[in-house]
Amino acid sequence: MLILPIKKKWFDMILSGKKKEEYREIKPYYKSRFNNVFYMTPYSFIPVGNEQKQIMFRNGYGKNSPSFVADCSLEIKQGKIEWGQKKVLTIMF
Repeated sequence: MLILPIKKKWFDMILSGKKKEEYREIKPYYKSRFNNVFYMTPYSFIPVGNEQKQIMFRNGYGKNSPSFVADCSLEIKQGKIEWGQKKVLTIMF
């Protein structure tokens, strides 16, 4: 199972239902991690289909840090204006 660390602010917003997406920059590190979980086209690393996989989100890096598991799908979308509008991997809950 893929485990992603997340800051407390975003962790709490997701648990409360206010935040429905989480973002990661499209970089080799995240492409390889998501490629181990989701089916992606070779070389372009574009997610194929709308499959859902379980991802664990952890507030911190320790194994005893608060965490939750969510069924998620993955898309590549344009980021929000306030975050620089770059393309990002979007994890949908």
